[in-house]
Amino acid sequence: MVTLFENILRGEIPSHFVAQGDQWFAFLDIFPRRPGHTLVIPRRGVQRLSELNSDERGALMEGVAEVQQVLGRHFSTSDFTVCIHDGPLAGQEVPHVHIHVIPRNEGDGGATLMAMWPTQGAGEPNHPELERLSSALHGGSN
Repeated sequence: MVTLFENILRGEIPSHFVAQGDQWFAFLDIFPRRPGHTLVIPRRGVQRLSELNSDERGALMEGVAEVQQVLGRHFSTSDFTVCIHDGPLAGQEVPHVHIHVIPRNEGDGGATLMAMWPTQGAGEPNHPELERLSSALHGGSN
């Protein structure tokens, strides 16, 4: 079964680029819990973190750190909520490992992680706003 994220990696579904490496790719979440909410995924499509080999896991975490640097510069922060829903019973909606990286700032409400995932749908993605932010993160070039 091909996942949504594999289709994004193939370029069959558009995404809003943040950063990438040889073994990982990062893009803005289309239903962000805060501006800059980014997903970092391995290029190899597996459902659980334990299915990645140690090199892939290491590269994925290097991707998280690089995304934090990109987002940190743009949002003037060094604080992030970082989360992995590892499997469907843990709340994973797409069966492909992905790490949520969410920039945090003083006065942003400081909600706990669980409060950031409401039980109701988030409506339609705001692609123009996501594209503007994606472009801004890279000085206008993707």
